[in-house]
Amino acid sequence: MEPPNASNSHFAVEIATMETEVHRVAPPPRRSTLQKLKTRFKETLFPDDPLRQFKGQSSKTKFILGAQYIFPILQWGPKYNLNLLKSDIVSGLTIASLAIPQGISYAKLANLPPIVGLYSSFVPPLVYAVLGSSRDLAVGPVSIASLIMGSMLRQEVSPVKDPILFLQLAFSSTFFAGLFQASLGFLRLGFIIDFLSKATLVGFMAGAAIIVSLQQLKSLLGIKHFTKQMGLVPVLTSVFHNTKEWSWQTILMGFCFLVFLLFTRHISMRKPKLFWVSAGAPLLSVMLSTLLVFAFKAENHGISVIGKLQEGLNPPSWNMLHFHGSHLGLVMKTGLVTGIISLTEGIAVGRTFAALKNYQVDGNKEMIAIGLMNIVGSSTSCYVTTGAFSRSAVNHNAGCKTAVSNIIMSVTVMVTLLLLMPLFQYTPNVVLGAIIITAVIGLIDIPAAYQIWKIDKFDFLVLLCAFLGVIFISVEEGLAIAVGISIFKVLLQITRPKAVMLGNIPGTNIYRDLHHYQQALRVPGFLILSIEAPINFANTTYLKERISRWIEEYEAEDENAKKQSTIKFIILDLSAVSAIDTNGVSFFKDLRMVLEKKGLELVLVNPLGEVIEKLQRADDYREFARPDCMFLTVEEAVAAHLSTIKNQSSNHV
Repeated sequence: MEPPNASNSHFAVEIATMETEVHRVAPPPRRSTLQKLKTRFKETLFPDDPLRQFKGQSSKTKFILGAQYIFPILQWGPKYNLNLLKSDIVSGLTIASLAIPQGISYAKLANLPPIVGLYSSFVPPLVYAVLGSSRDLAVGPVSIASLIMGSMLRQEVSPVKDPILFLQLAFSSTFFAGLFQASLGFLRLGFIIDFLSKATLVGFMAGAAIIVSLQQLKSLLGIKHFTKQMGLVPVLTSVFHNTKEWSWQTILMGFCFLVFLLFTRHISMRKPKLFWVSAGAPLLSVMLSTLLVFAFKAENHGISVIGKLQEGLNPPSWNMLHFHGSHLGLVMKTGLVTGIISLTEGIAVGRTFAALKNYQVDGNKEMIAIGLMNIVGSSTSCYVTTGAFSRSAVNHNAGCKTAVSNIIMSVTVMVTLLLLMPLFQYTPNVVLGAIIITAVIGLIDIPAAYQIWKIDKFDFLVLLCAFLGVIFISVEEGLAIAVGISIFKVLLQITRPKAVMLGNIPGTNIYRDLHHYQQALRVPGFLILSIEAPINFANTTYLKERISRWIEEYEAEDENAKKQSTIKFIILDLSAVSAIDTNGVSFFKDLRMVLEKKGLELVLVNPLGEVIEKLQRADDYREFARPDCMFLTVEEAVAAHLSTIKNQSSNHV
């Protein structure tokens, strides 16, 4: 397609009359290979330069800073005072009122005994309070990780027929999840979780929220024989094939408490100062429903209850961890998937609230803290935990100041485990289902999905694939499909880099994309191109073909105008080419030879340090070192070669 204003003789004269000073393109300072490797290693694994705080410090100060780096509680602990404690007690008790019913509910979602959910709200928060760097993160079980763990383990082991083995595999999966998370932090490989893009997470969370909600139809309708599959079609089929099992008493109670919970959530969303309304609603629902069931003996009228729960603190479970046997692959796979999901959620939540309070959360510290928290948890009868958005939002709104709020919550759960467990014996399962539905509804972020649709349609496609994959296939496969498409998008951007044709904006020395800036004009005799990506083995073939096509289109336009081809110089603006490899160097050498056979000259503009260095090393005949081959700006390159075109035009006349 011919760019706008492709030819303009007056413009050519205007360019020719400009006087431009030509600056020499300087090579980068010489550095040894060891220095380059050191810099690359540092920027890859230590972009935040965590050791800079130790420079110029005494040995004693270095020891203190090191201890504070490993244990953030030592940093803020000495400054702790009574005013901070008052705020943390209020927020800690508030999130405890939410954590207790949610812990029981999420454990059932993972097909684990309800007591395990409370165990997981006791030990992990204590570990995080010592190692975590977020002041607002409220730690405990979360719905998505619970769903994934339960569905993946249930594929091979039945939680009903073999509950002990299922529990052992859950603890083992938690250990591997923690090991994976902590390893990412220690090895500083946190960029791996960046492959879960925002579009992937929005679609995945929405799909998982719907699947979680559909699973609660078993409790809300009182169905006893329910499908073990997670997809939309099997669940709805199971619901309508078992209509005879529906219990009107269960439906009535579930509907009433679901409406109540949604109403309190709506109030808190409309008026954030009333956060305590939605925070206390789940515990209030549990208390009221338990009283109703106990008073009317509703367990004898079709309403199922939790039953008797074990009293006491977490029993040790290190002897239940499986590191061998036929199920080792399953627990490693489950640990990997749940570890990535829970880690991504925890870090995202921590950074969100840190930005609101203007402090920094160290991603690698968080990985280590969450990982060690799960490793310790796997040995104390806990399953996968992380920072939950709903509890963290309540913690933030309640005015928490430090991680002591997690300790207060943990102490409250401890008291519950020691003294209050008999009170939950008559808690109906239908209320737990209503609590789960209310909690996961917040994961469906329609405004974020609409924003992604407006900004990037390909990202929206990724979102849809994650959403539909989770709903119609499975949770883990839906996530894998979305990640695969995201990686494909990155590969597409690498193998098909953006390259544009530049023109001059009249009256200036500025060169911009001809198709973007309609006022830009093409300079006769020059084909000016800008490559806007690193050049490597994956895209050199494409770039050769694209440049050849531009040249053919340029010559075809001249032929259609019935005049001799005026193109003499091919100028490549390399300002955005941050790196090249061996194939990239060969690309420039081959392109030069091809152009010379056509009577054209290759000119490079503003090659960056690494590009210049590698070109010079491969330039045995000093072809790229000639003064007329490299320029600092497009303006200087055009001005330097205009005289050549003018002289050739005069000789032709």
